[in-house]
Amino acid sequence: MTERRPESVWDYPRPPRAEPSDEHVVLVHAGSVVAETTSSVRVLETSHPPTYYLPREAFADGVLRPVERTTWCEWKGRATYLDLVVDDTVVPAVAWTYADPSPGFEVIRDHVAVYPGRLDRCTVDGEVVEAQPGDFYGGWITSRVTGPFKGAPGTTGW
Repeated sequence: MTERRPESVWDYPRPPRAEPSDEHVVLVHAGSVVAETTSSVRVLETSHPPTYYLPREAFADGVLRPVERTTWCEWKGRATYLDLVVDDTVVPAVAWTYADPSPGFEVIRDHVAVYPGRLDRCTVDGEVVEAQPGDFYGGWITSRVTGPFKGAPGTTGW
């Protein structure tokens, strides 16, 4: 495993940067591995822990189901949402994707991000991820990333 250097979210850029990652990312829910890859993309933005975008093919067949929800990101464009379906368990609108991302973010086309706190377990290089505070952002906190992080009460103006 590659040694990862510590990172402060306050050193991340604004506007954000998307960068390839070879970290081993695993998503588990309802007793099943629903996605696994060593070829994700991290989106890094000032004050936010990284958001991991996994290639769509990293997800098990049939676990992603489109829903009628969209949002707009000033940097990445229009996001569409997906439920996660594992047997009889549905996690509503837990994932999102950009079918036609804005210039500079083409690398996340055909990739899917998830809110890590809504799944049973998400890991990066074997470390269990902590979800970014709040219910809007989808950042992944690991021991190598330091804050403070946007998302907690009182941080919306950062």
